[in-house]
Amino acid sequence: MKLHALLCLFAMSLPLQAADDPVGTGETIVAGLSQNLVAITANFTGSEILIYGAVRREVPIPSGSPLQVIATVQGPSGPLTVRRKERRFGIWMNVDSVTIGRAPSFYAIASSAPLSEALSATEDLRHQITIPSAIRAVGTAAEAADAPVFLDALIRIRKENLDYSLAESSVDLLQSTLFRADVALPANLVEGEYKVRLFITRDGNVVDKHEEIITVNKDGFERWIHNLAHEQPLIYGLLSLVLAVAAGWGASAAFGLLRR
Repeated sequence: MKLHALLCLFAMSLPLQAADDPVGTGETIVAGLSQNLVAITANFTGSEILIYGAVRREVPIPSGSPLQVIATVQGPSGPLTVRRKERRFGIWMNVDSVTIGRAPSFYAIASSAPLSEALSATEDLRHQITIPSAIRAVGTAAEAADAPVFLDALIRIRKENLDYSLAESSVDLLQSTLFRADVALPANLVEGEYKVRLFITRDGNVVDKHEEIITVNKDGFERWIHNLAHEQPLIYGLLSLVLAVAAGWGASAAFGLLRR
């Protein structure tokens, strides 16, 4: 009951903004976020984003398959090279590599049902919702015959580092109208804009979608150091040298006192 009341209050406070209904069912998303700005500070250990909303209807709830909700959070994307190491002549060395055209630095999916039930392969291809679909790996087959192995390795490693996650059946959906999803953001976030996408589906087809943006920035002393390194590299280098000398002198003095 507490969750139901909380979501009801959320729905009443949401701005009346919704995307156009792409399939004409009269169901559109009205949604919001618990925060649109995440500040990375010295003691930042991660954060959690609450995605909440409701389904606005102009007609009664359609009969048949139940409504499902899918939420994704995608961090800044960029190209990267995935390498495979093998032990040769007693040492480990890179033997093959594949260049991925675009891979999100962070990608999380939360859904109200298993994706196999909530999303068809055609809609996944159109909207690039699942983790493999969000990674642009076109042309990798020309670099290595077993290119899919490199893609699977990338996904596996980033899942282990909590950069990629899939939480099926984790979205709370009440009476096919009110919903909420909690997405954990790890401590190793990359600065930039994180795109939040919401989809409602029936029979695996996307009924409506909605987007929000979360901005992740360094704050405080970390931001000052970052800006100094990129905007004043000479001063940053000199300051680093002074700090290194001071640290060395301080360590030497401390050891000298301990010997007495």
